[in-house]
This record gives sequence, C-alpha cells and structure tokens, in this order.
Amino acid sequence: MNPTQEKLKVQLEKALVAAFGADFAGIDPILVAASNPKFGDYQANVALSLSKKLGKQPRLIASAIAEKLDVSEICEPPEIAGPGFINLKLKTTYIEAQLNEIQADPRLGVPPAKIPKREIVDFSSPNIAKEMHVGHLRSTIIGDAIARILEFQGHDVLRLNHVGDWGTQFGMLIAYLREVYPDALTTANALDIGDLVSFYRKAKLRFDADETFQETARQEVVKLQAGAEDTIHAWKLLCEQSRREFQIIYELLDIKLTERGESFYNPLLSGVVEDLEKSGLLVENQGAKCVFLDGFTNREGEPLPLIVQKSDGGYNYATTDLASLRYRIQQDEAKRIIYVTDSGQANHFAQFIQVARKAGWIPDDVELVHVPFGLVLGEDGKKFKTRSGDTVRLRDLLDEAIARSHADLIARLQEEEREETEEFINDVAKVVGISAVKYADLSQNRTSNYIFSYDKMLDLKGNTAPYMLYAYARIQGISRKGEINFDKLGNNALVLEHETELGLAKYLLQLDEVISTVEQDLLPHRLCEYLYELSKKFNQFYDRNQGVRVLDAEEPQRTSRLVLCDLTARTLKLGLSLLGIQVLERM
Repeated sequence: MNPTQEKLKVQLEKALVAAFGADFAGIDPILVAASNPKFGDYQANVALSLSKKLGKQPRLIASAIAEKLDVSEICEPPEIAGPGFINLKLKTTYIEAQLNEIQADPRLGVPPAKIPKREIVDFSSPNIAKEMHVGHLRSTIIGDAIARILEFQGHDVLRLNHVGDWGTQFGMLIAYLREVYPDALTTANALDIGDLVSFYRKAKLRFDADETFQETARQEVVKLQAGAEDTIHAWKLLCEQSRREFQIIYELLDIKLTERGESFYNPLLSGVVEDLEKSGLLVENQGAKCVFLDGFTNREGEPLPLIVQKSDGGYNYATTDLASLRYRIQQDEAKRIIYVTDSGQANHFAQFIQVARKAGWIPDDVELVHVPFGLVLGEDGKKFKTRSGDTVRLRDLLDEAIARSHADLIARLQEEEREETEEFINDVAKVVGISAVKYADLSQNRTSNYIFSYDKMLDLKGNTAPYMLYAYARIQGISRKGEINFDKLGNNALVLEHETELGLAKYLLQLDEVISTVEQDLLPHRLCEYLYELSKKFNQFYDRNQGVRVLDAEEPQRTSRLVLCDLTARTLKLGLSLLGIQVLERM
C-alpha cells in the first residue's frame, strides 16, 4: 500500500469510529484504486459490507462516514456514488507536493524495508558437464530479478547457485574418459564444453547398456566420495571447465551468483540421516532409509516414502536439499529462503520441506518459498527445441537475439538515413537483444508457459523491452535537443494542468506500491506491467495530438513538464534496472 493510500485508510478508520462508535475500530475500510478515473482516484467500499450490521442502507452509511472524514489536505470533498461507494479524488496541489518530494529522492519515494532480513535466492543451478540450455533461462532471469528487488529494498541477499557437481554422473563420466580421453582428467582445458557434453552423452549410453561399465562407474563414485587424489583432481578439472562456460553466459546476462554446489553439502549428509533416525522419522523400506509423507501416495494409494539413503548407502537430491536447508537456516541464518525452479519440481519441494518441518528444523520465523515457473514453448506451442529436435543451448539463443537485434538496427538506420559507428551499433544490438529476451520472460506471469518469439520480443511496439528502452531514449533526446540538464531543474517546479500531465503524475506515485507488492509475492511481471503502462502514459503526454508541448511551452509549464519527463526517465531506469535491464541514452 502506497503512502497516500495508507493516509486515506487511517482517516477512513477514524471516520468509522467517529460515525458509529468504538466498536468499529479496526474495521477495514476496503479502500481500492478507482476502476474508472472519471469517478476519482480511490474508492472506499466499506459501507456496503456494514449494511446488515447497522441495519441501514449503504448510501446512508457512506454519507455518515463522509461527514466525519477529514481528507481535505489530500483530496477534493468525498462523493457518494452508486449503492454506497465513497469516491476520493486527489487534489492537484497534493500530487504536485508528492512529486516534488520524490524529485529530490534517489529512491524515487520507495522506502526501504522496515525490517531488513537475511534472504537467500536459490536460482539458475545448471549441471556440471552439461551446457546451459533454454530450461535454465527462466530460473536465471527470474531469480536475478527477485534478488535485485530484494537488494534494492535493503535486504541482505545471498544469491546461491546450487550447481549439480556431485554424484553418479561424475563416476560415469570419469570412468568413460579414463578409457577414451585420459588427458581430460589430468590436463586443464583439454576439452571444450561441447566435447565434454558429447562424451557425457556417450558415457550415459554406455552406462545404461553395459553392466560391467556400471560397476566401474560406481567404483569411481566411491573413490570420489573417499577423496582419492586422482579422481578428485579429475573432478575439479571437469567442474572448472563447465564453470568457465557458465560464466560467459552469466556475464552476458549480467548475473552475479555465489556458487555452492551439491558437493559443498556432501560432508553433512550422514548427519541428516542420523538426526532423522534420532527423531524417530526414519523407516527402513526395501533396504533404503525413508521418511513416509503425509498427503503423498502411490498408484495403489499407499503412503509415499521420501528416500534419504539408498539401499547401497548412497544419497540423493532430497538428502542434499535437506542438508542445504539446515545449513542455510543454521549457518547462513536466513529468514526467507526462495527456490526458483520449474513448476515440475513442486512435489519435490513440498516433500523435503515436509520432512524438515516434521524434524523440527524450520523455526517459526523462517519462511520457505518455492517460486515455480512454466515452460518456454516454441511458436508451435510445444517445448522450445531446435529444428533437429535438440534442446536449445542458452548461448545460441542469446547470440541469435543479439544477431537479430543487430539486423533490425541496421535496417532502421538505413531507413532513417542515419550513420552510426560500429561500436554504437554493436552496443545497442547487444543491449536490446539481451533486454528483449529478459523482458519477454519477466513480463509473463511466471506460473504460466510462454511462447518464445524473437519477432515479438524485438518489436518496437507493444509490451516489449525495445518499447520501454525507446521511451527512455526519447526523453534523453528531449534533453539533448533542448540542451537541458535535468539535474538543474530545481524542486517545487511542478504545475499540473493538462489531463495527460495529471495521468502521468499520478502513475509515477505508484512505483513504491508496485515494488512492495513484488517484494512479497515474487511476481516480477507486475513491475513489467507498471513500466509498460508508464511508458504508454508518457507517450500520451508527449503526443502532438492528445498531449502537450514541452520544449516550446511557456514557463512555468515548460520546466514543470521537463520535471515530469525526468521523473519518468528515472522511474523507467530504476524499474528496468530491477529487472536486470540496462537503458540506452540513444537508440
């Protein structure tokens, strides 16, 4: 709730008590943004809910509240509409005063969190010896946006990359490389990532078909877990090879992460099993150690177990996730742990979190949140793949976006008969291409699948990154054309008269509420929707036909409108930065 809405809510609560007595203290006035601007800016609907309790018509109740309502500093006199709505319209002088305050604030009126917390965002999480693919796109982009918003709000955020760097696959790969390419296990950079992935696939085929090779691979896992020097050396080389490739993509996307892979928790796994045994939760089932779960059953309707130690003594993902959860609570002292993974893992998270709760490992003041997301689909509505049917490599996807952005820019420059340096063209193409991919993902409700389309995401019109970047660059163009230094416009310069000025000004005041909402519900598309609507309102304001003149307006309107332009640009820049998107001064 933004400060204006909070002030109005407090006054409405006071008016309820003044009109009907102390018994009505604390009743929610049901204050919402007005659905239609012609009725005002806010609407209180409490009168309708009190009709039965008071035995009066809602309009009479609304009138009684309005008579006691003191909002003269904020609003025009309240109006009663329909069956009993109390409509409130903000005073222009109030809007001007609020924006004048924001103008001097680098945070644009967004207060930091009242109680900063230690928060962990677990995202991206690729597997060693495999290339990052389109399946890692959403976790990486959504997780980064959530981390940025929480950091901006003042929380102490630990960005964790829980990479798959341990387990059977390494025994399999090391065993195979010992036979076909032993240099890769002793020499750094002997393989590039593409070759490593190819060998991994061949090792998997061999593992699935050859029982003798399976046993050899398992022995390599035993050696790895025992810390055998040559096996550990080989494992480290393979991890470093993958890590370098991951870093290229993270730098391209401007993503910062602290890697803490599955191997980090390996020494803690036996302790997890021991503690579950002590708590009486562990049951032996077909040689494996399990915890039976509430609400999860197999096809026969029998309770489903979560295996924490396999019959051969090995551990699995659930054991690692339990160990990581305990470490994050006990050692990292996190108060909110956010897991950003695809929705297909929802059951896995529900299961191991249930076990942790049963074991008493999760204090009351710690919140665990699974942030699920849908699939990336091709334009045929099916899982996004290459023409040959392979999973799309993330590096290829990003390179293609930049290449298409480059081609679009060249075509536009030719059409406009504009000449730009190669450095300018390459920089703009990269920023627009990467931003288009990020924004196309973030602008969707993360719980839904979405169709990946280069043409749509690079369009200069509609809810896209290029549209937003163009709105920002357009404002910087006003600054250059008029030789305006926005930093020296001065405060208290706002004079709002035109309808489009007021519409833009009111919308600028909603940024804090949007960011606060995303901080809680972790849905970045809400911020995208706000920025898109802000861009549209700015374009209406600056439109020659329905908007206003800016540079050639008379004073004091000229300075006032330049202040509005500056506030819009700063809001766009801040909002886009929280989505991990860089702005451009020129396009």
